[in-house]
Amino acid sequence: MRKIQLLIFSFFLYIVTVISSDACTRVVYKGPENTIITARSMDWKSDISANLWVFPKGMERTGEVGPLSVKWTSKYGSVISSAWDIATADGMNEKGLVANILWLVESEYPKFDPKGNKKGLSISLWAQYVLDNFATVEEAVNQLKDEPFVLVSDYIPGTQKFTTLHLSISDAQGDNAIFEYINGKLVIHHDPSYVVMTNSPVFEEQLALNNYWKGIPGTIMLPGTNRAADRFVRASYYIHAIPQTEDIRMSVASVFSVIRNCSVPLGISSETEPNISSTRWRSVSDQKNLVYFFETTETPNTFWVNLKEFDLSEKGKVMKLKLDHFATYSGKANSSFEVTAPFKFLGI
Repeated sequence: MRKIQLLIFSFFLYIVTVISSDACTRVVYKGPENTIITARSMDWKSDISANLWVFPKGMERTGEVGPLSVKWTSKYGSVISSAWDIATADGMNEKGLVANILWLVESEYPKFDPKGNKKGLSISLWAQYVLDNFATVEEAVNQLKDEPFVLVSDYIPGTQKFTTLHLSISDAQGDNAIFEYINGKLVIHHDPSYVVMTNSPVFEEQLALNNYWKGIPGTIMLPGTNRAADRFVRASYYIHAIPQTEDIRMSVASVFSVIRNCSVPLGISSETEPNISSTRWRSVSDQKNLVYFFETTETPNTFWVNLKEFDLSEKGKVMKLKLDHFATYSGKANSSFEVTAPFKFLGI
């Protein structure tokens, strides 16, 4: 009887969970000797045209929303993954702070008045603003909770798809926070224990769902679909089940295995869910050693870059690693970056 009840409840969860065609997963590993590793998958229904960029500190930025754009000079250098070279989707700065942008269909942002008094920031710069300005999660939360700007979103160029995102950040001390805009209000979930995030439902409901599954041994049954709620449960179980080890090679490999487990096979299709997304790339950030690992699903190798070996000072150069045309890298790829003019963030 107990098993039947569990199966019925699981089916009910599948029905009520919002299905997102643009899906991602983010997970944080906390190991011995201050080892903190953040991994994420980027799932999208078509090629997202990612490239890797190195941005030194001292760059002048603008929020790209007109005269009321918030302006700043970057305090920290970073390595980031771009989306179509118009936005920062993912990255880590020189202090070990990691920012990840994921899709959240329930997002609703406050209205921006171009003739008002409040500064604005294009959503394409949300993650970059955090990487440029903050060294820790607590520092970011303390400033952003007062909403120093209005986050301004728009349609993805060439589509009828309005951009609805939420932001996760983690730091080298293992702290975590998730930022969501629900009904036009900023909601911040701040706690070191918030090590997993996916897409819908909103994060508060993800936590409630995970609490239910904690009562079911993961070695007995775990939900196996590609839906966001199921990926959340699997990531939550496996990130605590993998070895606690001081061997950074093993810990990175273990975290990669978790994020791959939560990925969606490339080219998968479904008659009932025609817009289901495939995993396009994965990143793993070693926040202790400042090494950023990356792999695309269309090439056979995993590669990495060491932030400590770039010049991230004000004298440093903007550099780019091209990932188009099935570019394939193996091992440390620092030397393959080329000095390039920075891309222009999408604005309104």
